[in-house]
Amino acid sequence: MRSSILIIYTGGTIGMKTDPDTGTLVPFDFSAIYEEFPSLKRLKVDLDVHSLTPAIDSSNVQPKNWIHLSELIREKYDSYDGFVVLHGTDTMSYTASALSFMFENLAKPVVFTGSQIPIGVLRTDGRENLITAIEIAGARDAEGHPIVPEVSLYFQNHLFRANRTTKRSAEALSAFYSYNYPPLADVGVNISYNRSLIHQPKSYDEPLQIGTRFSEGVCVIKLFPGLTEQTLRGILSIEGLKAVVLETYGAGNAPTADWFLRALEEAIARGMIILNITQCQGGAVAMDLYETGLRLQQIGVMSGYDMTIEAAVTKLMYLIGSEAPSEVVKEQLKVSLRGEFTR
Repeated sequence: MRSSILIIYTGGTIGMKTDPDTGTLVPFDFSAIYEEFPSLKRLKVDLDVHSLTPAIDSSNVQPKNWIHLSELIREKYDSYDGFVVLHGTDTMSYTASALSFMFENLAKPVVFTGSQIPIGVLRTDGRENLITAIEIAGARDAEGHPIVPEVSLYFQNHLFRANRTTKRSAEALSAFYSYNYPPLADVGVNISYNRSLIHQPKSYDEPLQIGTRFSEGVCVIKLFPGLTEQTLRGILSIEGLKAVVLETYGAGNAPTADWFLRALEEAIARGMIILNITQCQGGAVAMDLYETGLRLQQIGVMSGYDMTIEAAVTKLMYLIGSEAPSEVVKEQLKVSLRGEFTR
């Protein structure tokens, strides 16, 4: 059985090749993908390509781009068995995390990938990333159901749950990693799927629904020795600010200075949501482990458990953008909506 896959090129390093006449990098023509990569004909997939115009440097990605991408996938959802999204690496984990929250009833693969080296360069990592992402997006089980029916991210021999990923290196080919959740698949001679870790939908027949509102009233405060009361209060008093992702030390620890706790407590009393995640790449917030974390819990700071910064920011933007009452948003923050944290 052949699968139909739509490749969506949004921009990024993977979409560049060297002009043989000038030696400069120019956009790659994905419509000629079979000519560039004849080996794709050996996969049991039928490919179509949709390139966004203009292409977007991932450093310029905004929530409106997430909405456009999700609407495109919804429009094409019934026509394809899976989707491969080619995206710049700088904000790939943000976009992939955002889409994981936006999609309701998703029952098909949406695989993000990209590259560190342009696809037109001889030793590019983009070739393998692209071909394997296509194979994963088209993979089905014995009953004909997709093997990975969730938003995922494939890079350098590993398939991860998208909202568990973060970019860990600007230079290594293994640019992404999931520190708090195992890979959904490991790729070597064969693709080994860790099926018990992959989300399975309640139904494969429900229509895809998307949430298309994001609040921009979210910011990140990363704690560091020397943060002053004036700076903290200045950020917390920004007009329109509705939520803060507070990046704390270790297992969710923060200063116990009266001015620090008082500033947070006053912001929470004004209706602001403050979500605590750790600055560490691996591990989780445990606010009842040490006195410093317990003090935060007592004044109403919420635990982000082991969420990545990308998942924490996009989840808050998504939930607040839904315009649900604050208490509903807070309850949803305690729930792992798309497998974004482990309690």
